[in-house]
Amino acid sequence: MTDPNLITLYYSPQTRATGTRVLLEELGAPYDLHVLNMKAGEQRMPAYLAINPLGKVPAIRHREALVTEQVAITIYLADLFPQAGLTPALNDPLRGPYLRWIAYYGSSFEPALIDKFMQREPAPITQSPYADYDTMLGALEAQLANGPYLLGERMTAADVLWGVAFSWTMMFGIVPTKDVFVRYAERMTARPAFQRINAADAEMAAQHAAAAGG
Repeated sequence: MTDPNLITLYYSPQTRATGTRVLLEELGAPYDLHVLNMKAGEQRMPAYLAINPLGKVPAIRHREALVTEQVAITIYLADLFPQAGLTPALNDPLRGPYLRWIAYYGSSFEPALIDKFMQREPAPITQSPYADYDTMLGALEAQLANGPYLLGERMTAADVLWGVAFSWTMMFGIVPTKDVFVRYAERMTARPAFQRINAADAEMAAQHAAAAGG
């Protein structure tokens, strides 16, 4: 009999979907993988574009619900498995700050990151969704200084999202290796769930590269 809480994760290794898989592990959630070989362009094929017209991962399916967008997926999954303790309840004073910092990832951090990576001319601060890059990053630095987690002493699903993000953005030199960011990323990526998925990703990515090359 199929577990009613089974999550199907549309996945490719060493992408933004990695963070979602780490979260599923942290939640102890039952899931299976629908793997796409992005090196072979499978994310642009009609079968997957019917799932996500943008051709992006992650996406998840749970029963009749199809959810895309990393921020929405993070909130959805943490709420679906509240017993894991990674989401503040609706009446918890931390619920608002929790949602704030998850939303901040999609609405401010990612747009700022891409603009910086592409070396685009910054938009006027009054028209930019994230003010400017330094202001956006400074707000994060100030919040994490209260650590060890985004919400102080309590780890939440938001930390899985941000911990993985800081790890790869510092690796590529898009985010500066400030002590507070480095310590935070190390704290999250040292966790067993990340270590397991990171190792599995490396193996899967090598297989995809070999398959695409052949």
